[in-house]
Amino acid sequence: MASKVEALCCSSLSSLSVLLLLLFVSGQKLHLVQGEKTWCVAKPSADDATLLANLNYACSQVDCSVLQKSCSCFYPDNLISHASIVMNLYYQCKGRNNWNCYFNNSALIVITDPSYGNCAYA
Repeated sequence: MASKVEALCCSSLSSLSVLLLLLFVSGQKLHLVQGEKTWCVAKPSADDATLLANLNYACSQVDCSVLQKSCSCFYPDNLISHASIVMNLYYQCKGRNNWNCYFNNSALIVITDPSYGNCAYA
């Protein structure tokens, strides 16, 4: 009996996984569980020129004062960290739509909070 229940659960989970994948691929905004949050971060493979362009663009659209030297998100003082912070600010301010985290294919949407130390991602 237990194996039938497990098989049914696995089958349901597989169907749900396929549905979620299709929704993600189709570009739909997706909230799996009420209150679940997503963040936008720079891809580790993104080149410095793209990250700098992303940083400049995002900061022209949102308040990037969290990156000032006296603020909690200044460290680590490197391009990928700073770009991730402001790309996420932009993504959050624009409504957490997939297209607001594209940045010329140099960003990822994550479901694990990237906050660290005293730097809280919005």
